[in-house]
Amino acid sequence: MTFSYDLSTTRGKVRLLVKDTNYSSQIFQDDEVDAFLTMESNVVKRAAALALETIASDEALTTKVIRALELSMDGPAVARALMQRADKLREQADKEEAADEGAAFDVAEMVYPGDTFGYRERLQNEVLRDG
Repeated sequence: MTFSYDLSTTRGKVRLLVKDTNYSSQIFQDDEVDAFLTMESNVVKRAAALALETIASDEALTTKVIRALELSMDGPAVARALMQRADKLREQADKEEAADEGAAFDVAEMVYPGDTFGYRERLQNEVLRDG
C-alpha cells in the first residue's frame, strides 16, 4: 500500500480535494488516484469528482446507517453530500475548460476571392480580437 501526499503533484491535488491527506487513515492508494487521473485525462477536479463518486457508491452500499458511541452517521446522506461535491467539481472543471477554449465559441469570417476590402476588414477584425 503506497501513499504519498505532495501538493506539487496532480496526485496530491486530487487527494487534497477528496480530503485523503492522512497517511494513517488513507482512503486510496497512489495507484488508485493515478487511475482516476488517467480515466479523467489528468484533469484534477474531474479525477477528484470520480474519487468522490467512488467513495459515495461504496458508502451507500456498505453502510446504510451506522451507530457508534452514541454518534450516528447516515450513510445515504453522506453519499448524497459526496455526490453533490463531485457535481460541483465537475461544474468547475467544465467552466475552466470552457475558459481555456475561449468559451467554446470562435468567429469564422468569410472573405470572397478578389474582395480586397473584405480581406482588409477581416485582418483588421482579427487584430482587434487578438489584441
